[in-house]
This record gives sequence, C-alpha cells and structure tokens, in this order.
Amino acid sequence: MPLSSCARLWLLVLLLAALAGCSALDPNGHPHQPTTLERVDSAAKTLVENHRGRLDDAAPLVATTFVDVDHLGQSSTLGRTLSEMFVSRLVESGLPVIEVKLRNSLYIEENTGELILSRNVQRLSQDYDASAVLVGTYARAQDRLFINVRVVRIADRAILGATSFALPLNNDLRTLLPPAIPESGGQH
Repeated sequence: MPLSSCARLWLLVLLLAALAGCSALDPNGHPHQPTTLERVDSAAKTLVENHRGRLDDAAPLVATTFVDVDHLGQSSTLGRTLSEMFVSRLVESGLPVIEVKLRNSLYIEENTGELILSRNVQRLSQDYDASAVLVGTYARAQDRLFINVRVVRIADRAILGATSFALPLNNDLRTLLPPAIPESGGQH
C-alpha cells in the first residue's frame, strides 16, 4: 500500500532526526567525546569572549607556559603544548600575541618553557609593550586533568578573563606529563 505524501514527509523527518542523532556518536556507537583540541578551542573562545572590552585589543598579549598547580616553577611537555594551543586559537581570534621565544626577557629554561616570575611582570610590559599575559595551570587527578587559564592585565594584575575545563586523563595526556610521584605510605 503506497504511503501518502504526509506520511512520506513524516518518515523523512524521522529519518533525518535519526541521522542527526547518529552524527553525535563515534564509530563505535558511543556518544562523541570532545578531543583535547576541541576543548582548547572552546576554552579559548570563552576566554576571548569574556575579556573583550576590558583589554586594549591592539596591545599584545604575552603567553607563558602552563605549569603544574602544585609545582609552579615546573612545567612539562603538556604545559608547553597547552600554551602553544591557546596561542594558536587566540591569534586565530584576532588577538595580537608576542612570540617570546625570540627574546630572553622571560625566564626560559630548556625542557621547561617560558615561566613568568612575579618580579618580571612589569618588565614584560616594558620589554614587549604588552598589556596582558596568558597564564595557565593544570592539575592531575586520578582519571582527569583540570586546566585553568587566565588573561591577566600586567599593569594591575587584574584578571580580565578566565576559564576552566577538564579532560579525561588518557594515554596521550599521560605521555605529555612527567611521571606521577607516588604518595608515601603512612607506615612508620
């Protein structure tokens, strides 16, 4: 028995809805989980949106290496990579960002990155004619990695934009982190 045009239309709508639902699934039929790059893109967009209007868009930003929240003087491949990813997204958003690797005004150590020391903040403004700095921390939990990012105005250290997000701690991210330090046992 042939379908009426109304029934065909409803069948088409249901088919399209089913296909749209399938696009949110990975090839194994599981719900799509955002990749690290997708999460950074989203976080960078949030950061740009919530600092607009509070910062002179013509004045450049300086980006520093993201650091372990428990060891602020240390970073990792992950910290350097997160910084690079955020810089890419900020530049794509039209914000001017200074490449500090070409100068020696920040504390740059091989295998660590560009760490911002508080005594160097005013020097950043002078050396780079920068108005703000991108800073970030990360914290490793058992199965998640928590990332916090801020844009801080150099002149008064006011936070102009901030965002936080978590990533599942997969093997790729574990590879970018230094080995976890085992907790010492409580036995004496």
